[in-house]
Amino acid sequence: MPQTTPPRPKKSAATPARAAKAKAAPPAAPRTRRAKVMKADQAAAFLRALAAANPAPETELHFRDAYTLLVAVALSAQTTDVAVNKATATLFEEAATPAAMVALGVEGVARHIRRIGLWQGKARNVVALSQLLLDRHGGVVPEDRKALEALPGVGRKTANVVLNVAFGQETMAVDTHIFRLGNRTGIAPGKTTRQVEDGLVKRCPPEMLRDAHHWLILHGRYICKARMPECWRCPALAFCNHTAKVLAPPAR
Repeated sequence: MPQTTPPRPKKSAATPARAAKAKAAPPAAPRTRRAKVMKADQAAAFLRALAAANPAPETELHFRDAYTLLVAVALSAQTTDVAVNKATATLFEEAATPAAMVALGVEGVARHIRRIGLWQGKARNVVALSQLLLDRHGGVVPEDRKALEALPGVGRKTANVVLNVAFGQETMAVDTHIFRLGNRTGIAPGKTTRQVEDGLVKRCPPEMLRDAHHWLILHGRYICKARMPECWRCPALAFCNHTAKVLAPPAR
């Protein structure tokens, strides 16, 4: 009797739950290609071009002092500065000191920040870091990296921003925009944010280091964007090593 190959089973249809999950999944972020690393003089020229276009860069977060800056930066993780500013506009009216924040409590903080990402954990961290400021530092934000990073919800990037903006220290805070820029332009390629940070500190002229964070983050936010860099508007185009420059806006 001749052998017959059994028919292949039909693929099962996706369940409603699977279909919904697949539909809800966000698109994968495009990979950032690392460009050829810039030489020191090229990196300096790149930064000077950004500086000429924006001589007095400032953070876009709204704050009143070192403490409110610390809170605002801690809230800004995976959230836009615009969203944080809307939340802190009411939060700081009710609690703008560590003691007032602790008195407000987690539920009280949450009431102001529910529209920003990861708000539950951030509410807990803001109250906890405020309590530690009272317990360990007399309610004063320390000017020390180790002490800042010991606070709940405060990592290296947040500490760098506070040290730079509030205390004038020459630090380089690397967020997603600067990480992308470091790799895409070649000014400081690296597999990790720390590698990009160290590369930027090494290549940045010392007199420009304090402002370089602002120049780079604003450039990454508004010109050297993730999905389509607007190279035709870039003041530092001549010094960039990006291999796929977009030299004209897309046709409409």
